[in-house]
Parts: sequence; structure tokens; C-alpha cells
Amino acid sequence: MEKLKELYFKYKEIVNYLIVGGLTTVVSLLVYFICVSTFCDPSSPLQLQAANVISWVVAVTFAFFTNRKYVFESSSENIWAEAGKFYVSRLSTLGIDMLIMFITVTVFGMNDKVAKLIVQVVVTITNYLFSKFLVFNKSSNS
Repeated sequence: MEKLKELYFKYKEIVNYLIVGGLTTVVSLLVYFICVSTFCDPSSPLQLQAANVISWVVAVTFAFFTNRKYVFESSSENIWAEAGKFYVSRLSTLGIDMLIMFITVTVFGMNDKVAKLIVQVVVTITNYLFSKFLVFNKSSNS
């Protein structure tokens, strides 16, 4: 048990990011699946992207607050600057998300739910790098 604690504290940021990222993914997928099973038709490219954007907005809002508090433990008083950088970085990964969804689902005919799961892996890694080095970078928030 002591070894486990030691490992956790050594890799705390990454472990917490994976936990928060997992929860963010659940939020994103849940909202996406609700959208495509109630009011969006994933066979329509426009409605597919609408469901994607709605799930993105909800997930990014959840991710900002949880990453700020539990992962990067930000104490910056300028929450608006952090939020701005966070949303801009997430907009870039939304573009990646939408591009991959378009290519896999619309162009190649892949199942939209399988494609969405693949996209989540790519986006999660990219988001961590942006958050660590651009958004919650302690030297740029001083």
C-alpha cells in the first residue's frame, strides 16, 4: 500500500489527469449519445457535428473546472485568462475531433460511436499537453 501511495504522489498530475480525463470523456460521450438518440441523426453530417459540438461544450466546461482544481492545482487569480486559454486550446482539439469524425464517419462510413471513442484517445492526449504547457503553466500565470 505504501508503494502504491508513493507511485501516486510521484505521478499525481498524470494520474489525476487520467481520472479527470476519464470523467470528462464519460460526460462527453453521455451527452453525445443522448443527442444522437433523441434529437440528432448521426447519418446527417450537419446533425452529427451538432451533437459533437454540444457534447464538446458540456465536456470542456466540466474539464476546465476539474483540471484547474484537481489536476494542475492552479492558484492563479486570473481565472478568466486561464479559461480563455483553456477554451482556445480546446477549440483546436475540437477541430481535430470534428475532422477525424468527418473522415471516419462521413468519408469512410465507420460507426459513429466507434469513431467517437477513437477520437477521445487522440483528443485526451493532445488536451493534456496543451493544458500542461500552455494553459496552467505556472510560469506563464504568475
